[in-house]
Amino acid sequence: MSQVTFAKLATAAISIALSAAATEPADALEFTDSEIRIIRQHSPLGPPPPDPSNRFAEDPAAARLGQSLFFDARFSANNDVSCATCHIPGLGFANGAQRGTGTGGQLTTRHVPTLLNNAYNRWFFWDGRADSAWSQATQPLENPIEHGADRLQIAHLASHTPEIRAAYERVFGSMPDLSDRTRFPEHAAPTPDVSPRARAWRSMSVADQHAVDRVFTNLTKAISAYEREIVSRDSAFDRFAANIGSHESASAIPESAQRGLRLFVGRGNCRLCHSGPNFSDGEFHDTALPRSGGLRDTGRWGGTRRLLMDPFNSGGTFSDGVRPVLRFVAPRQDSSGAFKTPTLRGVARTGPYMHTGQFKTLREVLNFYSTRENIPRTHGEQGIIRRLDFTESELDDLEAFLESLTGRPLPQELLTAPPSPE
Repeated sequence: MSQVTFAKLATAAISIALSAAATEPADALEFTDSEIRIIRQHSPLGPPPPDPSNRFAEDPAAARLGQSLFFDARFSANNDVSCATCHIPGLGFANGAQRGTGTGGQLTTRHVPTLLNNAYNRWFFWDGRADSAWSQATQPLENPIEHGADRLQIAHLASHTPEIRAAYERVFGSMPDLSDRTRFPEHAAPTPDVSPRARAWRSMSVADQHAVDRVFTNLTKAISAYEREIVSRDSAFDRFAANIGSHESASAIPESAQRGLRLFVGRGNCRLCHSGPNFSDGEFHDTALPRSGGLRDTGRWGGTRRLLMDPFNSGGTFSDGVRPVLRFVAPRQDSSGAFKTPTLRGVARTGPYMHTGQFKTLREVLNFYSTRENIPRTHGEQGIIRRLDFTESELDDLEAFLESLTGRPLPQELLTAPPSPE
């Protein structure tokens, strides 16, 4: 063999070796036994916990009706707002904006939280003022800056729309006869004022009020049954965690995400609040978020007071069973300014972030926790939060890890209104 031929063969061999090396997956990092034990606490994500307050939570017919209602803008004051107006399927069931937009273009006071994995929550809204998904759904429907409707309007619409009425009665039994407008006005709701709707509600008998409330809450229980199907799981991180330490895990997420995971469970101690398979402890914390203007939001303190006064909480007449968490609730002054820990599953798709929506990107959130800049010394932040001083490369790694928490796409049939509510 000539030297030229040998040199060509050697060059070709080196080229092939380099090409093979470039296409092979990166090696998995070596995690300690302690790290592996912690990582496995975050995966897999099991089925949603049962909701004893809603006996229709797992009923497919209720979920189909709820899905139809979720996308129906007729359940609003101006026929311009549905649940999907703010909880947009293509944006991770958030809305991609700092605030939500309600009827007539009004803006909500807080950022719209994602509905991904809503069924895993113990509390609902940023301040926890509802203790079930169905009781949560009652509030936007009657909020004047969201749907702006009222429960009589909603009950009449469901009763007089044949396909909705048929779907309702298939699940919940006969709907009451609401045709007598003397007994059942066109609009009415128990608002604490002297508005025409409030006066109309007070003119009704207790029995008729109860009948309307039952229709109203049955409809929101159907919406809740649909929301239980909006689950983000089977992410790249889950595939990594299932095979951690093996060749398969090395190909699941890049080395940068693995380094971010190590920071997440280690020095960053992010899991202190973002714990468990849903990456949330489900509780409330004051993160000393810089104020974005206006008065300080009381958060959990105000939310607890509203929860205990809510006739639709899980201890009320329209609940099918008390959720255990309600038994341990009492307003606490030191919970003022605390807000619910959101899930991190699907977080790369659900910006902006925080209850204020003031951070547009994950990088801005990570920088906030890293530097703790612009935090007033007098702010009553929890002592568990410390400045972390991550380097730029560590921030890159943490961001890569958070991106690995995006689950597989939901079935397309869950993302639009069904052909009919039945």
